[in-house]
Order: sequence, then structure tokens, then C-alpha cells
Amino acid sequence: MSKHSGPPGQPDQPQPGERDAWLPVPARKNRRRRVVLADPRGRGRVLRTIIELEEQTSVGEKLIRDLIKQQLRTAFALGGGTLTLLALLPLLFYSVPWLAEVELLGVRLPWLLLGVLPFPLCYGVGYAYRRLAESHERDFVSSVDR
Repeated sequence: MSKHSGPPGQPDQPQPGERDAWLPVPARKNRRRRVVLADPRGRGRVLRTIIELEEQTSVGEKLIRDLIKQQLRTAFALGGGTLTLLALLPLLFYSVPWLAEVELLGVRLPWLLLGVLPFPLCYGVGYAYRRLAESHERDFVSSVDR
């Protein structure tokens, strides 16, 4: 006895699962499927900003100029602070003479401060500048990605 699912007098129509079973294997694999690789929201604006940066349009040029200004401002602030601190040490020893007579481990304080202090100070300032520069660049990238 055969299955008859349609109206009387009509030939039987195969069910979708039965139809796929009759198709050859390559025909079953070529069915269309929708594949979503990424969220398309906001993608156009990011692409436009990246294109403006790459083509160096006026907007992209302004964004890069702002980043460079921020990096320069940080460099001048840290460099100026370091030079000021190092330049004030001789003035401090000149204005406070008893401080120049202090000895630590048999070495006078001015020699220690002027001979040893600049190295860790410059290393610390360089480390701080690198951290700040990376922070500025991260902010720049996040503002471009928005």
C-alpha cells in the first residue's frame, strides 16, 4: 500500500525530505545558505574614516595632526619637566650651601644627585612617555573605530 497525501486523482508529491534523498550528493551541497561573518552596524563609518586616513583627505589629515600634536605636547611636558628638575639642582645647592656639605656613604650629596639621579630619572620619564604615547594611540584607534 502506498502513501497518498494529496487530493484524490492527483499524483503523489514527494515531501521535502524525500526529495532531497533522491537528489545526487553534489546537488544537495549547493543549496544557498546565508552566512553572516560580522555585524554590519557602523561598518560604513569606520571604512569611511579609514579611507579618509589612507587617502589623507582633510578630515584624515586633521585626525593625524591632532594625534601628532598630542604626542608632541606630552613629549615637551615630560622633557621640559625633566630639564627643569635637573637644572634646578645646581641652583638648589648654590642657594642652600649646607645641603652641598651633606655626605651619604662617604660621597657628597651633589655628586650623588647630579651623577646618579639623571639615569633613573631619564629611564622613568622615557617609560612614562612610552605608556602615554601608547595610550594616545589607543584613544586614536578607538575614535577611528567608532
